[in-house]
Amino acid sequence: MRYLWTEDTGAGFHFWKLVNQLFFDNELVVESKGSNQGLLDAVLDIDIKDDDSYYVAFDYVVDNQDIRNKYRILKSIADKAEGKITILDMICFEYLILAFDKLVEWTGTGKTDKIKIREEVLTAVENHRINISKIDDEKTLQYIAGFKRYSTERVMKSLVGEFTQNEKWSVKGTLMGECWYKDCCVSEHPDSLRCGKPEIEDGDEKMSVLIQSEKVHRILEVID
Repeated sequence: MRYLWTEDTGAGFHFWKLVNQLFFDNELVVESKGSNQGLLDAVLDIDIKDDDSYYVAFDYVVDNQDIRNKYRILKSIADKAEGKITILDMICFEYLILAFDKLVEWTGTGKTDKIKIREEVLTAVENHRINISKIDDEKTLQYIAGFKRYSTERVMKSLVGEFTQNEKWSVKGTLMGECWYKDCCVSEHPDSLRCGKPEIEDGDEKMSVLIQSEKVHRILEVID
């Protein structure tokens, strides 16, 4: 069996299930372990059979010491597993949301200054960190400077929040991400002039477009 384990719940879990459906013909057994600790505990308890392989989507946040320690343990286990365990090259799920180049268009956000910052940040992320030397835009530099140690995780979460603020499907909302995979308008305000409407309405098609984005592929490590 081939397994894909994630710590994500809600929209994040749906994302991985659709990756499995759209790209791997549902060959993977996709399971959420609920948290990074739950994911680590599951890996520690693995009893690997001959034909088993595991893909572990662990959000590696360089600014969090606890997560870095957990990642080192995971990496140590994977290194001894003779290729049976692969840690996917991930950062926070908010990073993936930010990379969806259709998201801004579909949500109809009018925050053009934040859209510019979003583009600058996306092109400057290297190895889970924002490479300040690759950013020339003064407003972007000022925005990033407001975060302790230029925290990649916090910059990403803040920018995503800017684009989804006051929406039920926002990062903090209970419906986060539902309209990416359901057959509905992306925004909770379909009558608003600022509400973008996707050129395709089928939920699976919308998610396929988002996942196949070139920017998303720069972030995701492809599963062999």
